[in-house]
Amino acid sequence: MLKKYVLAILSIFTYNVVISQIIFNEQASIFGVAETCGTTYLGNGVTFYDFDRDGWDDITLTSQTGDDIRFFKNVNGNFVEQFLDIPNVNYQTKQVNWVDIDNDGDKDLFVTSDTDGNRLFENTGNLVFQDISSSSGINTTNTYSYGASWGDYNNDGYLDVFISNRSYTFSNVLYKNNGNNTFTNENNAAGISSAGYMSFCSAFLDINNDGWQDIYISNDKVNNKNLLYKNNGNGTFTDISLSSGTDVGIDAMSVTVGDFNNDSWQDIYITNGVLGNVFFRNNGDETFTDIAVSTGTIFNSVGWGATFLDADNDMDLDLYVSSEFDQSNTNFLNAAFYINNNNGTFTLNNASFPGDNKQSFSNALGDINNDGFGDLLVSNNNSENIFLWKNETITSNNWLKVKLNGVQSNADGIGSFIEISINGSKQYRYTMCGEGYLSQNSGTEIFGLGSRTIVDYIKVTWLSGIVDMYFNVSANQVLEITEGTGTLALNDYQQENLISVYPNPVNTELNLSAQSNIDNLAIFNCLGQEVLSISPKDLKKTSIDVSHLKAGVYFVNVNVSDSSNVIKIIKI
Repeated sequence: MLKKYVLAILSIFTYNVVISQIIFNEQASIFGVAETCGTTYLGNGVTFYDFDRDGWDDITLTSQTGDDIRFFKNVNGNFVEQFLDIPNVNYQTKQVNWVDIDNDGDKDLFVTSDTDGNRLFENTGNLVFQDISSSSGINTTNTYSYGASWGDYNNDGYLDVFISNRSYTFSNVLYKNNGNNTFTNENNAAGISSAGYMSFCSAFLDINNDGWQDIYISNDKVNNKNLLYKNNGNGTFTDISLSSGTDVGIDAMSVTVGDFNNDSWQDIYITNGVLGNVFFRNNGDETFTDIAVSTGTIFNSVGWGATFLDADNDMDLDLYVSSEFDQSNTNFLNAAFYINNNNGTFTLNNASFPGDNKQSFSNALGDINNDGFGDLLVSNNNSENIFLWKNETITSNNWLKVKLNGVQSNADGIGSFIEISINGSKQYRYTMCGEGYLSQNSGTEIFGLGSRTIVDYIKVTWLSGIVDMYFNVSANQVLEITEGTGTLALNDYQQENLISVYPNPVNTELNLSAQSNIDNLAIFNCLGQEVLSISPKDLKKTSIDVSHLKAGVYFVNVNVSDSSNVIKIIKI
């Protein structure tokens, strides 16, 4: 199995990283965004996303009643307020999504509200917007909406949306994107419950790495257990909340997704409004285990937003959590920053965020100055200014940023699985839109590389099934990947380790030879699923019977002398 294969690699690999002093400084006023979201019941959402596609992460703030949504353009590392022509949105808003609904290359705007209904604005080009809310088919009456999460559940290349309604009267809604700027309520057809669950947020994620997007939902109040819908791959879902062990009954707020232990399975962190967060480790078999206590991340406070980030680029994901309590509540955490110890535990280190003591709700990850170190944007309530935490960690660790452009898949590349490898050690990211608590993170994924200057390979598995691979990628750059461009030659393949694979294309028997002994090898299909794995017993040559494989494209992962090498083959 892929999980065992990756864990075996990790067990023999020693991270080559630099010891870092992690420090974030609050600099909203320095960067020109000493602004407030107002005073709003259960807080406001924040978005740290490049809405004008110029390569710099911008800021969008939702608002209290009577105020407009605020837009701040990032101009080479400083923010300037931009007044976009978005009419008649001066009521209480909860979440803003920048999302390309029509795959035309620009970002459209979706806004949720729990007082006045949701709105959809089409970007007709150059940030000129037209209100298509009514014609889109999305309900514009007030359904007490909080979170909106976007994904392509039917893999048709268009982003669909799941809207979380904090209501017993109004159910959550899965809207299918019809590809013509209209959406259809698919609850009945897809098997989504018609009951109201007081839902805050949801996330599209792939719990079993089968290439189909599942949905996890956080519900408020202990009698409304959280929901996990497994995608059946035919336009329908099955409720596996109970069997998966994720049907926790708490005052659940956020759905924060990340692979904290680099085992290729996406884990879920859920904040709780009554003390005691939940951290679901994905077991790789469609079940989850709560490890909040054993990891030290249970959080002694009332939690809201949460974000995974590699704060010091040491090749593992740390965790930041916002709290409803402020400096007047000394018995509870005002916020929490957990450093990943890379052994299944985290260490609380709030000294990394000096002065983080406001009543906070939403937070989002971005990169203010494109230095490859993640910064954090946090919304504070009670008309307090937002926090903009600039990452000023003292380290020489390297990084790589990856930006995706879909072609056959949705243009934003949402739902893609990114894998990188350094000396056989893997890291994984899953691309999302509308995550955490009412937030949207940067559309560019940041990987910490430690002291390494070369990434052995980058593998992107798109929702279309296309797999792109790039080899020997230099550190400290933004790599923009367009779907279908990471091609490899079909002739015999040879690298520095003198690994040869032949014939290619292959019919029945695949031959491998290497200058050094082959430790192990595995073959994966285009969905990233392992279809064959062998250990050739330290031989320099081996033959593999592939006659049982269906015709198509496969990837052979060969480990030689602690070096991981991936070779693309075609089975005929």
